[in-house]
Amino acid sequence: MEMKSVTRSLRILEAVAQHQPVTVGELTKLFGLPKSTVQRTLVTLNEAGWLRANRKDTTRWEIGARVLAVRPAALQGSSLFAAAREPMIRLRDAVNETIHLCVPDGVQCMVVVDRVDCDRAVRTFHAIGDTSPLHATATGRTILAYLPKADVDELVARGLERYSEQTPTDPAALRAELESVRADGYAVNVNQYRPDVCAVAAAILDEDGTPLAAVAVSMPDSRYAPGRLPELGRLVADTAKEVAARRSA
Repeated sequence: MEMKSVTRSLRILEAVAQHQPVTVGELTKLFGLPKSTVQRTLVTLNEAGWLRANRKDTTRWEIGARVLAVRPAALQGSSLFAAAREPMIRLRDAVNETIHLCVPDGVQCMVVVDRVDCDRAVRTFHAIGDTSPLHATATGRTILAYLPKADVDELVARGLERYSEQTPTDPAALRAELESVRADGYAVNVNQYRPDVCAVAAAILDEDGTPLAAVAVSMPDSRYAPGRLPELGRLVADTAKEVAARRSA
């Protein structure tokens, strides 16, 4: 019975990926299953992070970005993953810190989909598939800076959870910081999410300015030097622009 349930969940996940955004009714007709069974499976997959409700029509379901992190090798055929890998390695070599590639799952979270490690004995670590909140991280805020106002309003309306004393939880302060991110071209996180972890991130934008992903330099607080921020910001912003250009080429 348990194996049958797992198989059904995988089949529904595959069907959503093929037909997204899709309704419960459409899936019910496709599989010939009771509506309650399909709905329960969708809710379970949503709670596990594999599916999400479409933001424009919450009666329709679509794949969540966490699926991208199941096996990064599956992304190698995608333009984003292929375009980002070499620039990430060059950025790692330039700063000798860990580099992350993250994609947004709506305004729910950021998902780590690739990582290039440095060779330092002490370094930051985020596993592939790790998630983090948008408002409390550099990768998240650089994405928020380029999202429509309605999306930012949606995130603020849910409440800005505090993860440390430095987490931005005031809506006005967050919006002001997003303006600074747009002006500077990068976002900074100094102990705002994880203790003793700092990061500088820039958004990878589509041709129409839509934020697709974020690339970040991550380091222990002990190695973060505010005086070096302009250099790090320029390097990470240039890397993000290079990824975007390579993806479009």
